[in-house]
Amino acid sequence: MGQLYEIIVRRFTDHLKFEKRYSPHTIASYGNDLSQFYEYIKEQFGETSLDEISPAMIRSWLASLKENQVSSRSIVRKISSLKSFFKFAMAQGHLSKSPAANLSAPKISKRLPVYVEEAQLHTLFTHVDFPDDWKGKTERLALEMFYETGIRLSELIHCRESEIDFANSAIKVLGKGSKERVIPVGERLLGHIRMYRDEKRKAFAQFDERYLLVTEKGKKTYPKYIYRAVQKYLGKVTVIHKKSPHVLRHSFATHLSNNGSPLNDIKELLGHSSLAATQVYTHNTIEKLKNAHKKAHPKG
Repeated sequence: MGQLYEIIVRRFTDHLKFEKRYSPHTIASYGNDLSQFYEYIKEQFGETSLDEISPAMIRSWLASLKENQVSSRSIVRKISSLKSFFKFAMAQGHLSKSPAANLSAPKISKRLPVYVEEAQLHTLFTHVDFPDDWKGKTERLALEMFYETGIRLSELIHCRESEIDFANSAIKVLGKGSKERVIPVGERLLGHIRMYRDEKRKAFAQFDERYLLVTEKGKKTYPKYIYRAVQKYLGKVTVIHKKSPHVLRHSFATHLSNNGSPLNDIKELLGHSSLAATQVYTHNTIEKLKNAHKKAHPKG
């Protein structure tokens, strides 16, 4: 199975990269899953051709993962990796049927998104001091954009000045799978973006003119730069364990839901491909209502 398997895996990951346009992280995860599976089959069953792989062999691998206390969430992804890979191998004419076709994934408990309370974010943007140097200005605008637009980390870093539509108060974003979406921007944030853009031209003799946010050296920002800023400033207003750009995205969506925004509107703003991914924010709202009922109702 070795050489042919490796060739098909390489073609499969190219397919994910160039046709499906999956993120580098997702492609790496799929590749690692398929490598682990190959090593297990080779160790347990010896040299096995692709069309000799059986559902029982796959179940044996999954059972070994469970014995080694691999999380249900990871196992679900590994099953997805195998299903996608064998489906691709069939399409390429290497298999007549998929040994993973009838695999069922273990149930995983839904984790509610972690978010920051509205009052805490109000404190952050009205009472926390950001340094008046270029780094402080960049960090503040980054946090404001995360919370007020729900933009992803990669989308923020790659946000171009040309994508800010000042006339229509909107930002055009290139999201996952190269899907474009337009996010409305409030006048206050738009004013901050305009001020940042104008000050940038005064602060730097040379800078990367393509991107909105730049570092103190005039270069495009990068994930660790933004991540550290989010951790630092969220640490001043909240004690939640996870402090990341995605938490601000969750906060954006949760606060919209709490304040009555239709789920479909939130879906469009976040750039989700289906409502299923967005529905988790209604659970947060329901949990908040339950807590309010429990605290305030006489029979709660």
